[in-house]
Amino acid sequence: MHLIFEEDGHFKAGSILSETDATAQVETASGKRSKIKAANILLRFAAPAPAEVMAEAETLSGELDADFLWEAAGTDEFGFEQLAQEYYGHAPRPAESVALLQKLHAAPIYFHKKGRGRYRPAPAETLAAAKAGLEKKRLAAERQARLAAELAAGRLPAEYVSLIPRILIAPDKNTLEYKALEDAATATGLSQLRLIERCGAIPSTLDFHLATFLLEYFPRGTGFAEIAEPAAFNPSDPPDLPKSSVRAFSMDDEATTEIDDALSVEWRGDGSVRVGIHIAAPALGIAPGSQLDRTARERLSTVYYPGDKITMLPEALIHHYTLGEAHDCPALSLYLDVAPDLRVLGTETRVEMVHIADNLRHETLEAQFNAETLGNPAGADYPYRRELTWLWDFAAVLEAGRGKTDAADRVDYSFKLDGERIDIVPRKRGSPIDKVVSELMIFANTHWGGWLAEKRVPGIYRAQANGKTRMTTAPDPHQGLGVDQYAWSTSPLRRYVDLVNQRQLIALAQQSDPVYPPRSEQLFSVVREFELAYDAYNDFQRRLERYWMLRWLLQENVSEVTASVIREDLVRFDSLPMVTRAPSVAGIAPGSKVRLAISDIDLLDISFHAEYRETLDTPPDSAAALP
Repeated sequence: MHLIFEEDGHFKAGSILSETDATAQVETASGKRSKIKAANILLRFAAPAPAEVMAEAETLSGELDADFLWEAAGTDEFGFEQLAQEYYGHAPRPAESVALLQKLHAAPIYFHKKGRGRYRPAPAETLAAAKAGLEKKRLAAERQARLAAELAAGRLPAEYVSLIPRILIAPDKNTLEYKALEDAATATGLSQLRLIERCGAIPSTLDFHLATFLLEYFPRGTGFAEIAEPAAFNPSDPPDLPKSSVRAFSMDDEATTEIDDALSVEWRGDGSVRVGIHIAAPALGIAPGSQLDRTARERLSTVYYPGDKITMLPEALIHHYTLGEAHDCPALSLYLDVAPDLRVLGTETRVEMVHIADNLRHETLEAQFNAETLGNPAGADYPYRRELTWLWDFAAVLEAGRGKTDAADRVDYSFKLDGERIDIVPRKRGSPIDKVVSELMIFANTHWGGWLAEKRVPGIYRAQANGKTRMTTAPDPHQGLGVDQYAWSTSPLRRYVDLVNQRQLIALAQQSDPVYPPRSEQLFSVVREFELAYDAYNDFQRRLERYWMLRWLLQENVSEVTASVIREDLVRFDSLPMVTRAPSVAGIAPGSKVRLAISDIDLLDISFHAEYRETLDTPPDSAAALP
């Protein structure tokens, strides 16, 4: 005797070796022996052989039509042998019964299983919905296959035009378009990025890098929602602040619109000098928790990159608070009384209106105020020459007081774009302009940080220890600057941390309660959010600078460069602010000058290959070790 039984959702055939009321010992055609529960036995037959039955059933099942079976089955529950009898019009042979059983089992949208070998026809409306779903899946599968084929052939389907770069950076992996891209990438052996590039979907690598950054950090775009503007500060309608008698001036790049700081110098009859450090005061008009404040906190900082920037605040508000020339501007001022020997005798912080007489620009001022003109007292005159010369001497004293001196041989670089052309202009670090501004800002941030700590008013500090810099609410030392504490406060138009600290400083100066009380959760959350955003923005700036350096190498057709070995395989280019790895220089003494061949520049990956050519110079202390 043979039988058909169900096991793990499949129908199998075998021969009975022995049997009890509850179980049967069965041997299948493969020789495998199993104990089968009686409840799982669906059909018994004497002939033909099980293998022959299953083979014929496979053929017969393919000839059956599920729609016809559904119509013939009626509406009531039935057993498969019952339907087989009605369908064939005679006592069904084993192969016919098994064929129909297999067809029923393979058509779950037509027949709902109700037990071993028993089924109920699906209601008409349920079947119609299921058929529609299957048709939808079939069409989707066809469309996915078509899209994948187009992509694999190097053609970009229209559906993808609006999806770049999102589908590469933050995809919805459940979409048909993503699945097709995944299929095509697998079929071609390319990464999804390279496949999209091959399809011509990245005509501008620069636009792609910008879009990638904006997608992650500015998903709603870089524009600002409509925000009610604060009342403009102007001479005809000044705020209720005392007016200073000084005439201040700022020093910034030509492109700077967020002018946060300005300086003033007053000469005293006794030989002393009163120096004013004047900081734009947007905290006077941006109320904590207001829409403007939420906007600034969401961005946390202005984003800078070659050729453009994304401001933290709306342009209209920047216009109100920037220290624009020929205007009286609200400012948080720190005055330093300085003795003739350049010792600081005392300080005073005031919230006031300050007249900004001039916005001096580096591009013009640097040709007049530089190391050469400082060494030539008889040189040509220029605006604020006396003030700037004195401030240079004072800045040198402040720098020496910190015990820190900026490396004179370090070079900064400016990236200047003119359409598709890039000029990378070296600028020696520690120029008179840089030193004057940086030293006075360091003094202000250090002094105000100490003032907050002394008065036990919470603030946000930038601390550094063992080369690691972090934001903190504790007045910890900044070893790199050589100061006991350092609270960013001098760029409130560009950094949210500075705006927060300015609110606290204004409260101190006006003898009112601080905006952020001790143990303020808002301060802690600002620290966490700012560090993440600031690091991400800096990484983006460095990445775009690296991109433009590669563009410059291509533009100038540079195939070889000279570089200095920093350590192991790390090198620094001599003519660009580029630090990179060149594995082929491994083993060459640090400090050595080498020539490198540049190849394989890839603007999409922002990568290239640097290959060692020769050593041009070796540090004296390592020459003896050379073979």
